[in-house]
Amino acid sequence: MKDVGLWTISKVVLNHSHPCYPNQAEMLKQHRELSMFVRRTIETHEEVRIRLSKTYQSFVAAAGSHRELGFIEKDVRKYITREVRNISEKDDAKEFGKYLVRMKETNQNFFFELNLEGDHCIKHVLWADARSKNAFDYFGDVVSFDTTYNTNRYNLVLGSFIGVNHHGQSTLLGCALVKNEDIQSFKWLFECWLRCMGGKAPKGILTDQCASIQRAIKLCMPTTIHRRCI
Repeated sequence: MKDVGLWTISKVVLNHSHPCYPNQAEMLKQHRELSMFVRRTIETHEEVRIRLSKTYQSFVAAAGSHRELGFIEKDVRKYITREVRNISEKDDAKEFGKYLVRMKETNQNFFFELNLEGDHCIKHVLWADARSKNAFDYFGDVVSFDTTYNTNRYNLVLGSFIGVNHHGQSTLLGCALVKNEDIQSFKWLFECWLRCMGGKAPKGILTDQCASIQRAIKLCMPTTIHRRCI
């Protein structure tokens, strides 16, 4: 009854589709929990890259059975995703930022721009060393830009700017990581790369069929887009 916010029971079906076992109530979500020992063990295993399934099976073996654990494999997965990897991602983002600063201090021609999200995880980052910047001056007429979805713990998209030198060999012209494959992310990326290269746009860019990439290129630079079929 929507007007009063109450329910009226009109029918009761006592037959159940499966037997009820009150003694298994501890496996209901509200009763499952990870002890401090289990959490520390999960963190240790994650640090040394032990697979989640092996971590869970080690708990099962120690307890004697699944029912004796008081939690399921899904609980372990959620803890890794929400707690362990989130904290690690923030720490690693800080360390990566420090590394980029050290590279800049070593060589002032090293270029980078780092953009973090509100939780201090990487949102966008682009970097190029002096060799890449010099190579662009000679071999930057036509540039290939590719993205590869990285399936590691950070779920970041790796982008690379590639040129071809006078020997027909690929030469790296810059690298980037982006959190999202949307127009605004790629627009940020191309604008940074143009600043890195002194505002000089290539005559042509060879890329794939990603509409976001092509739209971002058109917004950032007057160049011809050559589509690569994948």
